[in-house]
Amino acid sequence: MILPPTKYNSIVVTMIPALVPLNGSPWSVLPPGAHTANLEEVASAFATNAWRRELFGGLILASSKLKEAGCTKIFLDGSYVSGKPIPGDFDACWDPAGVDPVTLDPVFLDFSNGRAAQKSAFRGEFFLSSMTCVDVGKSFVDFFQIDRFTGQAKGIIAIQLSTDPLLFAKVQS
Repeated sequence: MILPPTKYNSIVVTMIPALVPLNGSPWSVLPPGAHTANLEEVASAFATNAWRRELFGGLILASSKLKEAGCTKIFLDGSYVSGKPIPGDFDACWDPAGVDPVTLDPVFLDFSNGRAAQKSAFRGEFFLSSMTCVDVGKSFVDFFQIDRFTGQAKGIIAIQLSTDPLLFAKVQS
């Protein structure tokens, strides 16, 4: 008897890896690398209390505005993607490739007063991924992958705005 070929499920699941302790850092962090996730996965992993959900709401608003301007990718960092129970905010950087400067909300380029306008609008801070962080002489996407307490490598979250299901649903409605 000849059996038919076995069919396999071809669904690909992405998961945010578990946080890991980093000797000398007060909170656990993502393992090194840029871990691809969508916004729903970010919510599931990090919007775990009322304050974190409020921060996530700001991230959604900012992500929608960036996507409308043509941004395809952001990188999420800061204590929001760590084990810190009550992070102060979130930090993100965005890829400027393909962004229409006319459509871009000017708040994303307002770095005055410690980025007060960004924090007021979104509860987080945004930098261009290619912009150099003068404190360390690295682009923000690289700077974000260094733990500020230890100088060791740590991870960030990469979010593809152009294909994110949560943002696609918002645009279609």
